[in-house]
Amino acid sequence: MSTIVIIIGVILIALLLGIAYYLYWVLKRPRPSFKELEVKMTPKEWKNDEVTVGWVGHSTVLMNIYGYTILTDPVFAKRVGIRIGSGDRWIIGPKRHIDPAVSLEEIGKIDLILLSHAHMDHFDIPTLRKLARPETKVIIPKGTARLLRKMPFGQILEMADENTFEVDEQVKIKGVPVRHWGHRYPWNRSFSYTGYLIERKGVRLFFPGDTAYTPKFSQLREEGDIDITFMPIGAYTPESFQWAHCTPEQAWKMFLDTGAKWLVPIHWDTFVLSYEPVLEPMERLIQVAGDQADQIALKKHGQAFVLK
Repeated sequence: MSTIVIIIGVILIALLLGIAYYLYWVLKRPRPSFKELEVKMTPKEWKNDEVTVGWVGHSTVLMNIYGYTILTDPVFAKRVGIRIGSGDRWIIGPKRHIDPAVSLEEIGKIDLILLSHAHMDHFDIPTLRKLARPETKVIIPKGTARLLRKMPFGQILEMADENTFEVDEQVKIKGVPVRHWGHRYPWNRSFSYTGYLIERKGVRLFFPGDTAYTPKFSQLREEGDIDITFMPIGAYTPESFQWAHCTPEQAWKMFLDTGAKWLVPIHWDTFVLSYEPVLEPMERLIQVAGDQADQIALKKHGQAFVLK
């Protein structure tokens, strides 16, 4: 048998396996109906002498920290994934089943964007193009700056684990190692990933992006109290996904490890990325929290929480 025949055979087998996995995924995944927002976010009404955070959807969180606005992993697209061609018509990937809780037009001025990693459900190029302004700075993981080339942001900073940037007066952002992975495509092995510790005027917030369970977050409390931890709670089924994502129970444990006063759950009930029912993550989180469930600050898209 010639080498060419063997190569063709291997390619065909790989294609068949890929098709079989895709069909298995399509048949087994949840199929939630599109739902309307129960709460619409109104950030222009937030006060600049307070700390307010709101869940836009998935891992997109809007923060107003004493007048300084931060947006995490902004994704406002209806579908995320691999684009075929130059437009948004052909995209292979999950479609959101609930709209963002606020529009880009209503969101107002953004001082800083934090990007945790280059996965398409966290790093949406069309959304970032619409947000690109000279007055907006961006912090991204090491190796990913080229994804923002030609976008007119005021400053683009690459974060390595445990570096600290003082991006503006009284605004410090520190990189925090998380347990995940960063490449956008199989060949983007140089793309890193990171979580962020945000500090301004004595307030400390922790945004890990995506992470599997790690006991290392307990080290954060050694540097001072954390007010709010944003923790992903979805995309954990099948069990093999848990090398890069955490279960709700693990998310609760990591929240307790940080010593934070409040938990804002993220990364659930927006895109279907795994096999668990879309509402299960919050149900399991409330169950594991028990009589401490009142520390879960936000439970629905569009809700806002004012830190007291």
